[in-house]
Amino acid sequence: MEIIIAFVISYLIGSISFSYIITKKIKKVDIRQHGSGNAGATNTLRVLGVGPAVSVLLLDAAKGILAVLVTLWVLGPGWAPALAGLAAILGHNWPIYYGFRGGKGVATTIGVMASIVFIPALIGGVIAIISIALTRFVSLGSLLFMVATTIATILLANFYQYPMAYFYLSLIVTILSFWRHRQNVVRLIQGTENKLGKKATT
Repeated sequence: MEIIIAFVISYLIGSISFSYIITKKIKKVDIRQHGSGNAGATNTLRVLGVGPAVSVLLLDAAKGILAVLVTLWVLGPGWAPALAGLAAILGHNWPIYYGFRGGKGVATTIGVMASIVFIPALIGGVIAIISIALTRFVSLGSLLFMVATTIATILLANFYQYPMAYFYLSLIVTILSFWRHRQNVVRLIQGTENKLGKKATT
């Protein structure tokens, strides 16, 4: 029962869309109707600029951190914080407050994974940053972050004594990330993906 309660609360926390709130506050528009149509930090950068985008990135990541750390503190390591983290990501992607139309969960995923498996997430983060710096494809960096984090999690599981639930979480979130970025993957293959700093049209 405690895990179910943690899951529901984490989902509700994850459902808070800071990109929607900040864009409505500053520009009086629905961010999902501008730029790429995605309710996240990258599209906030396109619509509002660097400052609001950084705020959205940090706040979205904080949702994942809060969901995981509170559950970890109350229920301990294992499936409970893993499921709470997944719930926060699901909330961001399909928020109950906004007609289940959210973002792709990148920042929230970063917060969740950094809270669950910090060193693997750090490795994944470095790889993602290098990728984005070289290619300027945020979508590619986001996917590489999850792939690298998942691989590092299983390789370091024994050394850091990670519960297997954390590896399964990484695997599930990786699959979810590819699903949410499926159109980006197609555009990457076709060579039509939007680069960082370029206004999106789809």
